[in-house]
Amino acid sequence: MDFSSLIPVLKETTCRLMDAPSPSGFTRRAVDLAESMAHTLGYATRRTRKGNLTICVPGRDQSQTMGLCAHVDTLGLMVRAITDRGELLFTTVGGPVLPSLDGEYCTVFTRDGRRYTGTVLSLSPAAHVFDDARTRPRDAQNMYVRLDEKVRSADDVRALGIDVGDYIAYDPKTVFTESGFLKSRFIDDKGSAAILLTLLHWLRESGKAPRCNVEITFTVYEEVGHGGATFSPALTELLAVDMGCVGLDLSCDEYTVSICAADSAGPYDYDMVTRLSTLAKENGIPAVLDVYPHYSSDVAVAWKSGLDVPAALIGPGVQASHGMERTHLDAMLATLALVERYLDCR
Repeated sequence: MDFSSLIPVLKETTCRLMDAPSPSGFTRRAVDLAESMAHTLGYATRRTRKGNLTICVPGRDQSQTMGLCAHVDTLGLMVRAITDRGELLFTTVGGPVLPSLDGEYCTVFTRDGRRYTGTVLSLSPAAHVFDDARTRPRDAQNMYVRLDEKVRSADDVRALGIDVGDYIAYDPKTVFTESGFLKSRFIDDKGSAAILLTLLHWLRESGKAPRCNVEITFTVYEEVGHGGATFSPALTELLAVDMGCVGLDLSCDEYTVSICAADSAGPYDYDMVTRLSTLAKENGIPAVLDVYPHYSSDVAVAWKSGLDVPAALIGPGVQASHGMERTHLDAMLATLALVERYLDCR
């Protein structure tokens, strides 16, 4: 199946999701957007009390329900303390590669709905002032947020409504290049969420339906380790669509869909992995098998929470994960094609 005609939809959906700040625990904007997109396409949805969004897709066989999932929560920061000079010290939400944030623009969200822009910096930010400007560690103990407001004290900052516990979302810097690359933070995993929403667009436009009922769940706490704890027990199997890793001795690159055989939590379901690999080969979908020892997904959490179904994981190859990420439209379209074949849409 050639999905190249869907590239404009895929690009627009990706950019809209990226524009909705959603660090783990602060995801309502992204969830509201995804739900609105699903409703526009005519699909019913429901939310868990925890905040996960499930989109219900009717299939040809109403007696079974397969699950797909991606996560719309991202990495982020949170105000940890306010210095007497009006600097915001922070803790991380998830595991960003902090050196890559030095100099990034960001937005601080207050509890009463205000927002303020700023910049993430080293506490030794000036080469003309600090001897260790180039060598000071870039970590949570040595970095801060410089607010774009006239503040000279902690009281000045608190007068703006900013306090400990406020979320800080750093800019995704999303760009699609003419050569087909997607450069952005948070391709993990808004890239995959965009792929699944684009699949819904294709299903509605084509009039096709998956083999059986499908529940597409967007989780909201994956980056902090418990997003997949509340999947429906009615599922017969679960396919997570996350990201493939690029580097070291891995086969995955930015142009292929990765089929993960095992990660830090252990192996995925053998039969599902085999079926996905076979589907890719039979349909000419560029795919590779890989093992990711520094990776975990919503599947591990679902299994530990008692979900008694086989599960697997696929995703587009993403370079520089948790930093300034990049993938290619080829990998995103390959992932879309493999999901479509997995669902046996007709």
